[in-house]
Amino acid sequence: MLPYVLFSLAGLGALTAALLPRVVSSLPFSLPMAFLGGGVLLGLVPGMPSIDPIEHTTATQHVAEVVVIISLMGAGLALDRPVGWRAWASTWRLVALAMPLTILLVTLGGHLLAGLPLVAALLLGAVLAPTDPVLATDVQVGEPSDSTDAEDEVRFALTSEAGLNDGAAFPAVHLALVLAAAGAAAGWSDVGGWALEDVLVRGVVGVVGGLVVGKALATLFFRPGRRSTRLADQAEGFTSLAVTFLAYGLTELAHGYGFVAVFVAACTIRSAERDHGAHKVAHSFVEQIERMLTSWLLLLLGAALADGLLSGLTWQGALVGVLLIAVIRPLVGWLSLLGTRSGQRERLVIGIFGVRGIGSLFYLAYALAEDEGGFPAEPLWAIVGFTVALSVVVHGVSATPLVRRLDAARFQAAPSDRAEDVASTHL
Repeated sequence: MLPYVLFSLAGLGALTAALLPRVVSSLPFSLPMAFLGGGVLLGLVPGMPSIDPIEHTTATQHVAEVVVIISLMGAGLALDRPVGWRAWASTWRLVALAMPLTILLVTLGGHLLAGLPLVAALLLGAVLAPTDPVLATDVQVGEPSDSTDAEDEVRFALTSEAGLNDGAAFPAVHLALVLAAAGAAAGWSDVGGWALEDVLVRGVVGVVGGLVVGKALATLFFRPGRRSTRLADQAEGFTSLAVTFLAYGLTELAHGYGFVAVFVAACTIRSAERDHGAHKVAHSFVEQIERMLTSWLLLLLGAALADGLLSGLTWQGALVGVLLIAVIRPLVGWLSLLGTRSGQRERLVIGIFGVRGIGSLFYLAYALAEDEGGFPAEPLWAIVGFTVALSVVVHGVSATPLVRRLDAARFQAAPSDRAEDVASTHL
């Protein structure tokens, strides 16, 4: 009986994921909120099987992993702006400044407020640092367009940041694992080995892997000698999955960061022939798959929250999550963008919408699967689950009205006969 119930729930979830965005598009309400709330109600139904990410760590890791890499491909394909040092200035600052500061401050909060051991608090900071590419779609860029300057700075910054910092958080996660494994004997040799392997080697392999796969598949898609094998002309959306899984799998086999490789591969393919219509088809396909998988995963998360995932949550642990959403991310996001092309309101909105979500679930499941019992799983899952749920609600309620006001202010400030200038208008 249970398998048929699950099939029915999966079908209902997919149908809701297709219909609900049209219903709530103008309301301060988001699709993730609906599925998280539905999952909570589902978890309260008597007789439902236990949904415990601690018990099913490996399954949680791989389900979240698939959702994240598909979302990273969608983010890379959607970006119209060519990669460049100045054009992507906000991205580099958010990844290089805002994320390390977030890790540091959450680590201090987890240790001093929630009473976690310092290494466990470092893991908490690393897990909660990335801006999620899955749940932040309400404040990210839309489908690919032919213009390279049509993106407003808020949507561009949040999309590109989410595409890069999911991979950029991996070194901090590995540092926590290295220090936990070494224990009291941890020394500079352990840190040096981590810096060489987990920062330098894996990072370089991730970037190179994404470039190699992206360029190879871009040649196959756009520039083969025979037109019959020019896959882009057939505009098959599922070819985006070939890029996603090849970039991720081959790079991980080469001991690199697959998350970085997927995003780099997507940007590389997009830049090969930027205005080709196949990009819209691929992005639309990826977006649909992402929405469906996200709806199922959020149902499971909501059920887990109702099933006791928050039993290890203390008010101090909850305070760490509240501080991250309400103070830490808005502050460090705003500070990191000082001196960029972003206007003051834009910097504030970018800082506020550091959405936490599926990436955090993956990182925590990954770390606990690699750990040998040194991390306190119950309080870590409680804090992360609470923070993700809080982010879903707070950002889900605020995204529509805030972004609408930002768009209205930008269009009022821009000349009506020059729509292309709207993207660069400072608020």
